[in-house]
Amino acid sequence: MARILHFIRTDASTFDDDGTRVMGEAFDAACAQIQDNNLSDLVREMIAARIVEAAKRGERDPERLCSIAIAALGQ
Repeated sequence: MARILHFIRTDASTFDDDGTRVMGEAFDAACAQIQDNNLSDLVREMIAARIVEAAKRGERDPERLCSIAIAALGQ
């Protein structure tokens, strides 16, 4: 989960602990689904950005957040 924190560029108070946890779960799941152990920082940033955008709009389901991120990559 801590890996997504690197990509969150908003005020830390934007998300509570549960929101951050859910985004972390979604980020880890999305990276695992791509099945590439050597994801570039750019791809990781794109995944994180999509998750954060959806979370800002109120999405809190980690499976939906993961799906949103994967769909943005055309997968």
